[in-house]
Amino acid sequence: MLGKLYLVASPRPGQPEAEFLDRLEAALEGGVELLQLRAKGLEACVSLRESSEAQAILALGEKLRELCRRYRVPLVINDRPDLAMLLEAYGVHLGQGDLGVAQARRFFTGWIGRSTHEPEQALREQAALEGSGGYLSVGPVWETPTKPGRPATGLEYVRWAAHNLQLPWFAIGGIDEHTLPRVLEAGARRVAVVRAILDAPDLEKAAKRLRRWLDGVD
Repeated sequence: MLGKLYLVASPRPGQPEAEFLDRLEAALEGGVELLQLRAKGLEACVSLRESSEAQAILALGEKLRELCRRYRVPLVINDRPDLAMLLEAYGVHLGQGDLGVAQARRFFTGWIGRSTHEPEQALREQAALEGSGGYLSVGPVWETPTKPGRPATGLEYVRWAAHNLQLPWFAIGGIDEHTLPRVLEAGARRVAVVRAILDAPDLEKAAKRLRRWLDGVD
């Protein structure tokens, strides 16, 4: 159900909503199999004239939900299990500074994704998610402006995850078509990306190139 290619999407400040949606549709056409709405500070986007961040996320999330349904791709909401429930999203993704799994379960019954940055965190979160449906992200493999100040974990953490995790997991952080072969060689079979697709001139072609790499491994 989760697939191999996960796009974490954030609207750029001032980006027209229609442009954002059109670009995501191109990415879905190219083969993105899981889509996350990461909308921190969304109320600052002048094209979305909503009165609060929660309302802005709901308004945009409803449109993404319909887009994802057309492509039969699961929608994940970042940070907010309450809004994920309202949007009937497939999942919610939580960082280490967000609610814990047990707390999030008070709001949301779907899949929970959890960011991890070291083996101890991964084992703890895997135990917390056991039997309840979820996945982990592993990284950032390389430093990325998406997570300023977060040190890179390197490929060694990917190798560890490949040998020690039973839950589905995604390598994340600085992964693009140039670095993807090294991540796959380290044992990853699923990846989450941001700039590799969102900053590409042609999102459909960028997604297709990544899918070719991912579909070429067992």
